[in-house]
Amino acid sequence: MHQAQTLTQVAGDQQSPLHSALHQLSEAIEFLGYGQGMHDVLAAPRRELTVSVPLARDDGSVEVFTGYRVQHNLARGPGKGGIRFSPNTDPDEVRALAMWMTWKSALLNIPFGGAKGALRIDPSTLSVAELERVVRRFTVELGDFIGPDIDVPAPDIGTDERTMGWIMDTYARGHGRTVLGVVTGKPLALGGSLGRASATSRGVVLLAVEAMKHQGIDPAGATVAVQGFGKVGAGAAALFVEAGVRVVAVSDVAGAVFNPEGLDIPGLLAHTATTGSVNGFPDADALPLNALLELDVDVVVPAAVENVITEANAPAIRARLVVEGANGPTTPDADRILDERGILVVPDILANAGGVVVSYFEWVQANQSFWWTAREVDDRLTARLLTAWEDVRDASIRSSRTLRQSAIALSVQRVAEAQRSRGLMDDGPLSRGRES
Repeated sequence: MHQAQTLTQVAGDQQSPLHSALHQLSEAIEFLGYGQGMHDVLAAPRRELTVSVPLARDDGSVEVFTGYRVQHNLARGPGKGGIRFSPNTDPDEVRALAMWMTWKSALLNIPFGGAKGALRIDPSTLSVAELERVVRRFTVELGDFIGPDIDVPAPDIGTDERTMGWIMDTYARGHGRTVLGVVTGKPLALGGSLGRASATSRGVVLLAVEAMKHQGIDPAGATVAVQGFGKVGAGAAALFVEAGVRVVAVSDVAGAVFNPEGLDIPGLLAHTATTGSVNGFPDADALPLNALLELDVDVVVPAAVENVITEANAPAIRARLVVEGANGPTTPDADRILDERGILVVPDILANAGGVVVSYFEWVQANQSFWWTAREVDDRLTARLLTAWEDVRDASIRSSRTLRQSAIALSVQRVAEAQRSRGLMDDGPLSRGRES
């Protein structure tokens, strides 16, 4: 099959996010004792859509961009996953991200499957009017591939709550009625949820603090370096300070800054809002971008893009703890090296799951037209994340395996059970699988 050939080819590309995702799946399938049939079912996306998205530019010219939506697995519920706008995206990246969303939803016991979308475009080159036009056209091209009971998009890199508002409105026009649950991450005025904007960052910090305690690190006075000062990283930096953790270094795509005594995060947020970058921030030293991950700190938080911790730099990581704010920041070879060196990694499908948890809460509230208080959202988010942390930590201790291996195995097991319960997969090896 063409799909099988594609997956085989990607498996040889050590720098592909899809290679990492497939490696993790294969390791979990082997540990759980499942057969080749279950591996093949979970390795291949359930459905994929590729669309051409024409855009009439403000100067009258027309450009055509390519968009993708991948639904990896729907056994546990509707697809769920963000839409990113990036000039560097490709189908294999979207497939990997959709697979990770499947595991993330299962790990947090959320009744969603995994999906992801992308438009191959640089949003910074568009006017607001052009951006709105391309979002609305992309939504039209997606058509009935998305919907509140089918596949529910959310913001990701290059998109935000305004983007979700345009998608919701375009979908509503096409269906003749307002459908609040078609997307999450919407503005509050359109049925968004309190706590959604900060949920991913809040989860990163909550789980980092739990992992510090697990490692015998006192959060009060601990040091952290945050790679990526966007929506997740900037929010996490501010919350780390509130928790008494000293943020000594942050970076964005343009540069990095360092202060061993701790950065003034509110001041840095104001600086980036004015200048667009962390570069030139007073009371901090400039730092080479590739040096941040190798600083002598207690915790490193990669909160930017995939594949930033690799076989090349993993031996130089000096932190005792890596908390993955981004999806897929650590390659399988780097994972092995960090484990051998005794560095604990809190994996992405757990560490940054706060966003999908509150997206689920938003979807529930929208479908019921009944909204919760900020305290209710935060309490329920904390309970979900701590339960998942305890599940993964305990499974890791029982099996003497890494947190990532344990998290993926728990997730794969839950999805496999859903496949079997629906009658979609009932091979012999599945029933003989071991417990994670």
